[in-house]
Amino acid sequence: MGYYIQTPGNKGKAEAIASGNDGEVVGKDRAAEAMNDGSHDVVAVVDNGPFEAAAFCYSLSEFQEFSRDDDPRSVKYVLLPKGVGARLSGYE
Repeated sequence: MGYYIQTPGNKGKAEAIASGNDGEVVGKDRAAEAMNDGSHDVVAVVDNGPFEAAAFCYSLSEFQEFSRDDDPRSVKYVLLPKGVGARLSGYE
């Protein structure tokens, strides 16, 4: 794990990433569909209390780590055009 996207603020990262990159904030089911069909890059934005962490889901196993049912943290998902998540996170 470890490809993160930085934004100017500590909160509101999903919305900031989506609005600046032709993205869409979606639920877990839609994000899982996108991971399975490879149609979009997926970013998981995890609420850690005082700050959010925006992680690029570069693989299905990475997505599953941020989508575990036993994790009590709130998670939002951002769908981005292919290649954008990789570029923003430095993965490419």
